[in-house]
Amino acid sequence: MRVLLDTRAFLWWINQHQQLSSTARDAIADSRTEAFVSVVNVWEIVIKAKMGRFKMPGDLAPFLNRQITTNNFLILPVEMAHALKVYDLADHATHKDPFDRLLAAQALSEKMALISNDADLDHYGIERIW
Repeated sequence: MRVLLDTRAFLWWINQHQQLSSTARDAIADSRTEAFVSVVNVWEIVIKAKMGRFKMPGDLAPFLNRQITTNNFLILPVEMAHALKVYDLADHATHKDPFDRLLAAQALSEKMALISNDADLDHYGIERIW
């Protein structure tokens, strides 16, 4: 199985936070799973850390690189096809988060399940694990 973590799931995983569901935790931990972290996650973390919404221990780049390597996550770059897929997503009045929309587009484009607790993402026709 191939999965893409949303930013909250990634942060909850690396911090061993109890809010990460057991289903999500099992999917990420399964040795048969290819778990991806998107450049979108990094972009969101950087922006929100700069705004003071995330507190990161130490220097951000080494910390994130270490977490990605330690957890054997693969990096999913943002491709032109991913950005264009956002245009195809159904309009949804209550879900306007650009980070989540691009993650949903990546999951659809790459035929991956998205690990997220955000049920509003279901409107995009993704396979969501939670």
